[in-house]
Amino acid sequence: MDQALDIERCDLESRINNTTHHTDQNGLDRLIVRRGLPFTITLHLRSGSQFEAGVSTFRLIVEIGPLPKEQSGTKSTFSLTDSALKTAWSVSTNSPPGNVVSLSVSSPPDVPIGLYSLTLDQGQKVKLGEFVLLFNPWCAKDAVYMEEERDRQEYVLSQAGLIYKGTTKRIKASPWTFGQFEPGMLDICLKLLDENPKYSSDADADCSGRRNPVYVTRVISAMINSNDDKGVLVGNWSGDYDDGVRPSHWTDSVAILHQWADNCCQRVRYGQCWVFAAVACTVSRALGIPCRVVTNFGSAHDTNSNLLIEFLYDEDGNDISDDSVWNFHVWVDNWMARPDLDAGYDGWQASDPTPQEKSEGVFCCGPVPLKAIKEGELNLKYDAPFVFAEVNADVVEYVKLTNGRIVKMGGSSIDVGHFISTKAVGSDERHDITHLYKHPEGSLQEREVFERAKHHHELQQKGEEPGLKVKIKVSPDMDIGADLDVFAVVTNNTEADKTCRVMFYARIVSYDGKPGANCGFIEDLTMEVPTGKEKRLPLRLEYVDYGDTITSDRLIQLVLIVIESSPREFHKAKRTIVLENPDIAIKLLGEPRVNQKLSAQISLQNPLPEPLQNCFFSVMGAGLTDGKLLIQNVGTVGPQQEAKYTVEFTPTSTGSRTLTVDFDSDKLSNIKGYLNIEIKE
Repeated sequence: MDQALDIERCDLESRINNTTHHTDQNGLDRLIVRRGLPFTITLHLRSGSQFEAGVSTFRLIVEIGPLPKEQSGTKSTFSLTDSALKTAWSVSTNSPPGNVVSLSVSSPPDVPIGLYSLTLDQGQKVKLGEFVLLFNPWCAKDAVYMEEERDRQEYVLSQAGLIYKGTTKRIKASPWTFGQFEPGMLDICLKLLDENPKYSSDADADCSGRRNPVYVTRVISAMINSNDDKGVLVGNWSGDYDDGVRPSHWTDSVAILHQWADNCCQRVRYGQCWVFAAVACTVSRALGIPCRVVTNFGSAHDTNSNLLIEFLYDEDGNDISDDSVWNFHVWVDNWMARPDLDAGYDGWQASDPTPQEKSEGVFCCGPVPLKAIKEGELNLKYDAPFVFAEVNADVVEYVKLTNGRIVKMGGSSIDVGHFISTKAVGSDERHDITHLYKHPEGSLQEREVFERAKHHHELQQKGEEPGLKVKIKVSPDMDIGADLDVFAVVTNNTEADKTCRVMFYARIVSYDGKPGANCGFIEDLTMEVPTGKEKRLPLRLEYVDYGDTITSDRLIQLVLIVIESSPREFHKAKRTIVLENPDIAIKLLGEPRVNQKLSAQISLQNPLPEPLQNCFFSVMGAGLTDGKLLIQNVGTVGPQQEAKYTVEFTPTSTGSRTLTVDFDSDKLSNIKGYLNIEIKE
């Protein structure tokens, strides 16, 4: 008769296992492993108890979720085998007879991820402990496998990144700390999965679904926003953030996720697209799904799913339409296989957690293969038409006359989807991935894609090209705080002199395209443009006119409307400019070494002709600031004076780390800076 092993203690060997499984940045005090790769545990038996291969028998039981079942894959019971199995849980050992038993436990590469219990069953059950199982981009059989190590370092292990904002003319990189390995982050990300409505309605089915990165990505997309669940963030594009945090103030995901978890999953106020995307990236990387943050400049929001952005204006140039084109919009790409689709759609998948339109009744979007978007395969899961329109919709513009008649004013097939950007692998360069989302603008392939996408609304010009050309030019330096010069340019390429009515105005605009206050206006000016000549009309934007109303996005929209008197034809040009913020200077004081105090001198010059009140620096860095946001009030800073702050911190780990800095004040905010620091032993 077999004698049961008398277990004194079980060592989950978290230090060795976590290092082998690339989870050591989470810490070494608990077992965190990746599926498809064996891990080792050691049983220490009490005196008098001895293990002997072929004689000692037991079973191991792994379980996930509150109601685990064998048939759903949330529970597995398995006995000792001679070697690891590839398609099922297994345990093997090469230990000689004795009171120390080393067991190698193997998981299949397609089991659910999450928190597991581990139990030894000898007729009597002994709980050995708990462990977290994650997706495994290092395992060729895992659906999230990435072949290149440098890609895994960037898209799974990197805790800092860059998010691109601005306009097509002025693309600016802002640093962001993802912090997926900071203390408490993994548990919060697992909690986020457990708070989703599918878990509440059928916990076992939801836990079983977590084997599939497509399923998990849709859950993340839905749970980052809080529109129809206990999600993390509240979206706010109104400009009124008095009862929360201004979206531009956030610089890291750690503070947001901690606030959500520490307050019983109460919604965090507020986020906009880049915040939603950055937090989704943190959760994805924490769970082992490779992820990158993507910015699309000139991003369409198609409200009626006809792949057209239809702008309607009144005669004064006011936008009275429902559709919109955002100056930029940010989402994420996740890397995974798509066995639910035909072959050829593995790889990067777009997913958008910003709540815009519902998908299967829930505010989420994706994942959808980038190849499907590029080739116009709009019948493929998930939400291909919406993402396709974001990067490739055509624009048609109409003007509604005072007599009610609607006149086509123009349009374009090339206004949407430019400079689609993400941080490059292993560097701080901008990587343009537009070619992964669409064929070159105006190319034969791009037009063929529209046909495949059932897009029958291509713009066709009627008759000859209009002879009057209008455009907007700006001065090379567009610094916030300065008085700015912009120009309406009208060129007459016809054979006759032209008399035109000109309206040229500037107004504050937010990044999602919503207009604000006017800050410059030339109304109903009559302009005579001789044949073959060009006329310029200057408009000065003075700080006294835009300073009090400009948002933290620092965007000003310029609109030019020119109406020919005979024949009566409308011409329109529009341009959005982004004002340049001052740079944050960061200078290290001392040599960066692990566990040794380090200082950095931070400074910023006030470019405004008036004082800045309530000036704050906020400093954060994974592995640098102990997971904390360091805040310093530097008071009032006069015109052209410098705000200064010397911050002290102690690096806790070696390697490349990123110190991110945010400056905020009453009149100047959303100013970001960062410094990459190599921490030595």
